[in-house]
Amino acid sequence: MKKIFSLSILGVVTLLGAILALSCADLSRPSSPTNTIDSKISSTIPVYTFKVANIYPHDRYAFTQGLVLDDDVLYEGTGLHGHSTLRRVRLETGEILHTYALPAQFFGEGITIYEDKIIQLTWQSKVGFVYDKASFKLLREFNYSTEGWGITFDGKNLIMSDGTSTLHFLDPESFQEISQIRVFDKDTPVTFLNELEYVKGEIYANVWQTDLIARIAPETGKVAGWIDLKGLLNSQDRNAPVSDLNGIAYDAKNDRLFVTGKLWPRIFEIELVTKK
Repeated sequence: MKKIFSLSILGVVTLLGAILALSCADLSRPSSPTNTIDSKISSTIPVYTFKVANIYPHDRYAFTQGLVLDDDVLYEGTGLHGHSTLRRVRLETGEILHTYALPAQFFGEGITIYEDKIIQLTWQSKVGFVYDKASFKLLREFNYSTEGWGITFDGKNLIMSDGTSTLHFLDPESFQEISQIRVFDKDTPVTFLNELEYVKGEIYANVWQTDLIARIAPETGKVAGWIDLKGLLNSQDRNAPVSDLNGIAYDAKNDRLFVTGKLWPRIFEIELVTKK
């Protein structure tokens, strides 16, 4: 039986209040100094823009923190205290097929898939959750020593961001840290690394409060390229109190790349174009 997630009018009002409060508090995170591409990127690193291949509907009230596509099914993790969820979504229609609500004390963050399980981080609680992918049954919890922001799987290790320039490589069974890298654009550390996705041997990372995705070499931490998504969502749709680009999903079977953001009404399938 399909389980459809819907918000009552009271629920929408409550959620909007939480979003407004979050906007005022600005997540209690330090502000990213700028969202302009020139201040982030060295002139010698390739920059890509985008061509929109397809547009899909997205829940306007989803505070997107993590996005994964697996077997043509979209999985999404959302945030905010009292509104954090794990969801299974029909990509083509935006229909929410199944949902699990996190306890109210947790602020949901990034998600990834490992074997037949979904792994989800939380922001400041230093607790992660492991679910059965099919049923969303909670299988176990694990702990980490940093904040939790984004997470992905490279086929061997979990890779986790914590909002700094450091990425942590974890064993997917024990969740013990194996190694870490620091991410640099030439000699400058790249901070505010958020949602992650492993794409054809590179780590793609949203840079919080910008329209940029860094393409990171996992062996060295060097930024191999930048994706500039400025203008992807038009200004009429990008009018929520918080509307950061956040959410990267890659369809390895069909070589398709999807992006969205917090409270965005759309998911975009994009093709990368070298910036002239």
